[in-house]
Amino acid sequence: MKKKNLIYIIAIIILFMVLIICSCIGTANISYMDAIKIILKKIPFLNIDTSSIPNSSQTIIWQIRFPRVLVGALVGGTLSVSGVTYQGLLKNPMADPYVIGVSSGAALGASIGIVSKISFSLLGLSFTSIMAFIFAVAVVLTVYNIARVGKKVPMTTLLLSGMAIGQFLTALTSLIMIFSNKDMQRIMLWTMGSLSGKGWEQFIAVAPYILAGILVIYYFANDLNIFLLGEDTANNLGVNVEKTKKILLIVSAVVTALAVSVSGIIGFVGLVIPHIVRIAIGPNHKTLIPMSFIAGAILMVICDTLSRSVMSQEIPVGIITAILGGPFFVYLLRNNKKQAF
Repeated sequence: MKKKNLIYIIAIIILFMVLIICSCIGTANISYMDAIKIILKKIPFLNIDTSSIPNSSQTIIWQIRFPRVLVGALVGGTLSVSGVTYQGLLKNPMADPYVIGVSSGAALGASIGIVSKISFSLLGLSFTSIMAFIFAVAVVLTVYNIARVGKKVPMTTLLLSGMAIGQFLTALTSLIMIFSNKDMQRIMLWTMGSLSGKGWEQFIAVAPYILAGILVIYYFANDLNIFLLGEDTANNLGVNVEKTKKILLIVSAVVTALAVSVSGIIGFVGLVIPHIVRIAIGPNHKTLIPMSFIAGAILMVICDTLSRSVMSQEIPVGIITAILGGPFFVYLLRNNKKQAF
């Protein structure tokens, strides 16, 4: 128990350090100590003096950089937890958060939002983000109902349904891009993922619902452990298999849709991070879920910082995660032949 707590403490400290360091990186040079003071000043019971720090630096850290890295941490952690959930349900470490069509639905919804030219926002989310969320959730519910046989949902049928619907929606998105040449670049950039311009509004809009969803997933951590023994064994051990699957599938899809609605589609985080963490600490979901959230948050913040700092022009963060995640994941697969399950 003490060792596990120590791992949590170290991971949280590393995450905090990454958040601070990445908040300091940018064209305006702001020291780490100043950044820490600016952030800690917002904690009510701490009397931190920031009078010596220029107002411009305080605005840059608190209004621009820090909320963006928080959004990145939230998105990365959410995708990682969703990946853990789907991998546990499917008993397959190659599953990812988009396995049942969330990304295809979000991409189609965002494309419709972009070409519609509607300038509307709700709770800090643009019309494009709202459409992405609605379509992502609608696709998941559609796939679930197609796959359902009576009161049961065979996982193989669910996967096949997700693939079929996903391909169909991808084709529709491609058609929209072909007939909307002027908006093609915006659609492509959205599907590559970006945190550009994201701040407190977007974080406040989605964080409560995402964190609530992750708590629900964590509540079923023991059930996910039992699922690894097979559905028949889980039934014999008193787990309501179909009810648990339904809850986890829908909650994971909703939190993924919320994350994607803010960031666009970002690949590899939800696939690579759970696999790495599982190799490092084992398959116990009680530990795997929170550690995957922290590790996913760290990776996402680092990748987003690289996307806005390595070149004069900002690169979509999804490209960075693919460049870093792809080769590293191949390396892991080559050096870890044993199945994690």
